[in-house]
Amino acid sequence: MVRLNEIRAGEVAVEPPPATDAGLVFIGRIRTPWTDRLGCPRQGRADGPACRIEVFPPWRDALDGVALYARLEVLYWLDRSRRDLVRQSPADDGTTRGTFSLRSPVRPNPIGTSIVTLIGVGDGVVHVRGLDCLDGTPLLDIKPDRALFTPLAPPQAGDADTGGA
Repeated sequence: MVRLNEIRAGEVAVEPPPATDAGLVFIGRIRTPWTDRLGCPRQGRADGPACRIEVFPPWRDALDGVALYARLEVLYWLDRSRRDLVRQSPADDGTTRGTFSLRSPVRPNPIGTSIVTLIGVGDGVVHVRGLDCLDGTPLLDIKPDRALFTPLAPPQAGDADTGGA
């Protein structure tokens, strides 16, 4: 069971360096049914509860065209997550793995991402299913699911590069 700010057997925390401004701007807030980590799902589900992504007024014009996509990628700032664990024990059995091999919200830069199913868009609000974050989570970005998106700009040289010899 997830506990708030505990260190489980075998986990390793470090003293993070002072934060420097990466220039991120929160462009909205996410509204979900979950108010604490103990009740929040670990992974969003396509058939999960309907949630609202409220985009702040200066960014609402950026929603034009979003309704063309059945799925979106939503990036958000996990503002209530700790940031100091480099090894974690998700099963709480003393066995640990590196943070970068997990989808845990506990990470040096707590950026969450979910592929969500679009329900609808209107008046600066995007209605979706498939989120796994707490109510009030700050919104960083919304993008079409890369599996559904074809670039609209003309091709450029690197677009056709492959890993062949």
